[in-house]
Amino acid sequence: MFEDPVYREAVVDLLGAIGYGEISAFERLCEDARLAPTLEDKVAIATMASAQLVKVEPIRVRMADLGADPFAVMESFREKFDEFHAHTAPADWFEGLVKAYVGDGLANDFYREIAAYLDVETRDLVLSTLEDSGHAAFAVDRVRAGIAADHRLGGRLALWGRRLMGEALTQAQRVVAERDALSALLAGGVDMPGLDLAAIGRMFTRLTERHAARMAELGLEH
Repeated sequence: MFEDPVYREAVVDLLGAIGYGEISAFERLCEDARLAPTLEDKVAIATMASAQLVKVEPIRVRMADLGADPFAVMESFREKFDEFHAHTAPADWFEGLVKAYVGDGLANDFYREIAAYLDVETRDLVLSTLEDSGHAAFAVDRVRAGIAADHRLGGRLALWGRRLMGEALTQAQRVVAERDALSALLAGGVDMPGLDLAAIGRMFTRLTERHAARMAELGLEH
């Protein structure tokens, strides 16, 4: 499959997006650690942040093996990711938890959808990179406890979750639209030009449904 330059480009683009996403997640979790209300929470978040950074190295090695400059590829995603995070900066500890759980969950679901079109070795790498490092259970526990202590918190966080979903889906659509190789891959194969809008629409419906499930897990109405 890698003899096809379009497929190779699609894989490199995907790995670049995931790699920069892990770096970005590390930075955000470090920021969340500063908002932590207790030392226990601070250490827990910092530990999860370090786990995100460890995931970058296998991605970097794989891109280099494919003949790409890993840091140049990851850098090409910086503007879009940073723009998303600038638009969704959390106001407090609880918004940070919801953003990490919901926002990262949406991104990971998106990458898993694309992984279905990949060769086995790359798919396994992508899926292993997206494995949860314990943050999901931590976020659910802390958010549910916060809502139990202050029922008004639930309404605010539900609105925040809806905003995150809208911003995240918009970002994902832009990434696909601006990367021709990824568009071709998602259309059902690198030999198929253009973007199958119906298939992409169904994919985003699945992403929305999984988002609703995560919101429910947090104890929030979607």
